[in-house]
Amino acid sequence: MALEAYASRNPDTVHTDVLSEARQACYKARDAFYACLEKESNKAPTEIASVGLLYPSECKGSRAEFVKHCRASWVKHFDRQYCRNRRVQRLLDDKDSRRGV
Repeated sequence: MALEAYASRNPDTVHTDVLSEARQACYKARDAFYACLEKESNKAPTEIASVGLLYPSECKGSRAEFVKHCRASWVKHFDRQYCRNRRVQRLLDDKDSRRGV
């Protein structure tokens, strides 16, 4: 219902950020940023992103590309997803290390 109301207000507007090419560019920028986070994980985080995600200054360029190519709501979603996955992985690693004791 909300989609129908939105479409009726803007019948001729094409949102390029939801088109396939724009989505692929967003995913590519996202993957580059999170790869940088993994690569630079041993460095102290100095920058703050959405939802409290901290990252080193070496990843500033890839973060800017990520934010430029993706909708703000997508960036927030991907940041939350990354933080959640890291937290789960940390908990699983901690549980495995206790198991051997």
